[in-house]
Amino acid sequence: MGSTKREIAHNFSPHGIINKDGSIDRLSGNEIEENLSSRLFLPTSVDASKKLPLLLYYHGGGFCIETPFSLTYHSYLKTLVAEAEIIAVSVDYRRAPEHPIPVPYDDSWTPLKWAASLVNGDGCTSLEIVLAPGGNIAHHMGMRYGQERLPGINVAGTVLIHPYFWGKERIGNEVNEREAVREGIDAIGCDDPLINPIKDARLPSLGGSKMLVFIAGNDVLRDRGWLYYETLNKNGWGGKVEIMEAKEEVHVFHLSNPSSVNAVAMRRKFISFMHEDR
Repeated sequence: MGSTKREIAHNFSPHGIINKDGSIDRLSGNEIEENLSSRLFLPTSVDASKKLPLLLYYHGGGFCIETPFSLTYHSYLKTLVAEAEIIAVSVDYRRAPEHPIPVPYDDSWTPLKWAASLVNGDGCTSLEIVLAPGGNIAHHMGMRYGQERLPGINVAGTVLIHPYFWGKERIGNEVNEREAVREGIDAIGCDDPLINPIKDARLPSLGGSKMLVFIAGNDVLRDRGWLYYETLNKNGWGGKVEIMEAKEEVHVFHLSNPSSVNAVAMRRKFISFMHEDR
């Protein structure tokens, strides 16, 4: 009787393992709060006469793990919405490798079209939207909005948290990352604009007028975040771009330790960004 053990193509433990047959063993992000098709977060107390911004929140996980319904994201968004007095939709999308790119991007565009469909209904004449924070997806939704637009909605800005960008040429602390991780990311095609936006000639057409990039000092993705920030500052985009680095912190530390000093400071900056210019 033959062995049923699958051969490993890429080992991203402790998050997941991609097998050569195209299947994935997800090792984290499987616990859910509820088994729903989407999550809508409303502030507990707010002035009914106020017009609230809408946050479209794209969860992270390298396209492969986590969902909007995981305990981690549920807890974080619940706190963020209560403190910020905003409305948030935690967006679901089909995950790789069962649903390869560009499926996650196409799924993530659907909520923007849904938001546009609300305009002129129940007296709503416009919606102000902020995209965040799964860095790669939020960036590409901003790019698509800049190209296509959607009548009735205004994507005011984008927040990128520890964005998943890469490139063929090693920069900064990427040279110190485990070879297995580097090879796994390289397999995607590292100068494709989907993972290396610096190579995208359309970058100056990014939608929105403001951008906030969060990075962590001990994250292998740190230097890509800095490069993205610096490029937007000088490539003719024309919007306002800010960056905030949490020294000595690791990737998505704000989710694993949301009450830490740096996580609280990060959340306050996020909230300030949501409400500025209103």
